[in-house]
Amino acid sequence: MKKKLTSLFCAALMMSGVAFAQTAAPAYKFGHINTQELLAQLPERDSAEVKYTAFTKDLQEQVETLQVEFNKKQQTFDQKQATWTEAIKEAKYKELEDMYKRIQEFNQTASQEAQRKQSELMRPIVEKATKAIEKVAKANGFIYIFDITTANLAYYDKEASVDILDLVLKELNITKKTIQAPAAAGAASAVAAPAATTAKPAAKAKPAAKPAAKPAADKQ
Repeated sequence: MKKKLTSLFCAALMMSGVAFAQTAAPAYKFGHINTQELLAQLPERDSAEVKYTAFTKDLQEQVETLQVEFNKKQQTFDQKQATWTEAIKEAKYKELEDMYKRIQEFNQTASQEAQRKQSELMRPIVEKATKAIEKVAKANGFIYIFDITTANLAYYDKEASVDILDLVLKELNITKKTIQAPAAAGAASAVAAPAATTAKPAAKAKPAAKPAAKPAADKQ
């Protein structure tokens, strides 16, 4: 009788332990979102693209103006260097080299300025999206939200994870629109920064070698 009671007690204890474990185990909620798709839905993104395009277009026009001027000087040098004295040729070639360096420096600065402008325009948009994601995650009990646009996300279960894009758009009071597939993570912007296209000045033509001295005639 005691053994039977002991067995029943152990069984009951085991059952209660299982029930307690099931009750105590937290129900983890996992979510995911394509942040590039989210950003593309924001109206501020469109205005940022317009401003960025205008900014880089101005830089590109400046590069092209310098390029045209350089090409003209290079062409003049090629056509007339044979008629110039060595002093003039040296001065003209030095002028070409200096202009080439200025164009290269301008290209580098223009590229940096384009990146800075892009960051400046996108920063408040990204911050707005991030805050909305955090708010939705906390309100709906998610402990993790994965960004599926990142290259280092090897795998996620679409069935077990919840796509929160619609929830975030609702939080932002934005009606979802049909858009083109977003660019892959790390892809370059559609508007490229000005590129360096100027060729280095062609080497100066070497002056013709002086004719060898005529050998003296043999004395008879």
